Amino acid sequence: MECNSRTSNFPCDFDLEYQTGFGNHFSSEAIVGALPQCQNSPLICPFGLYAEQISGTSFTSPRKLNQRSWLYRIKPSVTHEPFRPRIPRHEKLVSEFNQSNSSATPTQLRWKPVEIPERPTDFIDGLYTICGAGSSYLRHGFAIHMYTANKSMENSAFCNADGDFLIVPQKGRLWITTECGRLQVCPGEIVILPQGYRFAVDLPDGPSRGYVAETFGTHLQLPDLGPIGANGLAAPRDFLVPVAWYEDGSRPGYTIVQKYGGELFTAKQDFSPFNVVAWHGNYVPYKYDLSKFCPYNTVLMDHSDPSINTVLTAPTDKPGVALLDFVIFPPRWLVAEHTFRPPYYHRNCMSEFMGLIYGGYEAKADGFHPGGASLHSCMTPHGPDTRTYEATIALGNEAGPHRIADTMAFMFESCLIPRVCPWALESPFMDHDYYQCWIGLKSHFSGLSMNEDDDVDLQKGKPIER
Repeated sequence: MECNSRTSNFPCDFDLEYQTGFGNHFSSEAIVGALPQCQNSPLICPFGLYAEQISGTSFTSPRKLNQRSWLYRIKPSVTHEPFRPRIPRHEKLVSEFNQSNSSATPTQLRWKPVEIPERPTDFIDGLYTICGAGSSYLRHGFAIHMYTANKSMENSAFCNADGDFLIVPQKGRLWITTECGRLQVCPGEIVILPQGYRFAVDLPDGPSRGYVAETFGTHLQLPDLGPIGANGLAAPRDFLVPVAWYEDGSRPGYTIVQKYGGELFTAKQDFSPFNVVAWHGNYVPYKYDLSKFCPYNTVLMDHSDPSINTVLTAPTDKPGVALLDFVIFPPRWLVAEHTFRPPYYHRNCMSEFMGLIYGGYEAKADGFHPGGASLHSCMTPHGPDTRTYEATIALGNEAGPHRIADTMAFMFESCLIPRVCPWALESPFMDHDYYQCWIGLKSHFSGLSMNEDDDVDLQKGKPIER
């Protein structure tokens, strides 16, 4: 379907068409017959289109891991002027973390929600790095960004050559146009934009804010279910992939903004990059509605490890160790007996960055608000705040089944130790009193030894006074 502008009459989500499935080999054509049959690159493609492949993995990756798509477009993406450094430079994007641009700190960190800027700011200019580890040049590592924006991208498209983007909007819908088609992404949904794809972000609701995880060299996949069995967590059929949609016509001065090594470069061309009339493959952008997640939890005692809520994972070569996990804490029932139900106190060999999309978080009664964030790095202790702990033990075993409702928190978890960018450490939204939430924790130690002669009330978890 031909359209002069990606934003004119952008359909409501229920009017947008999607294909379903995770990791499938998809195909889509905006004009019937635009996809070549029986081969990928015929001498002359239907309707005079150009064939162009985009590869997300090396050509020789094992078949089960190989990701690529074929795009059939009006003009090939190579038709542009040379790339030049974008002026002015974007000083707050990082893709190689070292002592010159970021700091290591084991202190627990928390940020209050960042305000939307007053000056006109689109998704690109509103994107800034919080922390990360590794290097996009070495194809191993991750970066965590946040964004605040109040205007749509104009006559331009963004391309990330460094890695995949996992975007978690917290405020305001995103209308995202990609070379494979269009997606609407609302708070409570996520979208994955693979490395190398060109996309544009429009803001139908005006001000927008959210979180972004970026993985270098590794793509996200569904976690193995192990003893859970064949069903549960995120179902493959609930992932949505766009259908082909294209723009045609002259677009003088159209700008491609490419992120490469954490720096931004621009190239001019005279047409929209969204001129793909048909495509097929398994390397595609996709979105997922977090409300469709099927959580699992204990039904008798103790608190499950947060890994039980993994939506997507970017694995490493070491089994069970993730470069990045995307974990959510959705509405669910708590039914454990004789159990401290909020997340337990712990120190972790993994590092955890948390965000809150809406509602409250069960382990933090105070100070953690939608749009805010926290970082607990490798082996830094953390857990419920004082008010949550005291309120929980005061209920004892009389709490009964309890439903956690109207909330959606999430976590980016990595085996790598993140370095934190200076503007994040110096941010006016840094909560410098975060540590105070645990200072009030007091000793409940009884001072009585427990041996075989002691009577213990196991239901209340304390010695019986004699």
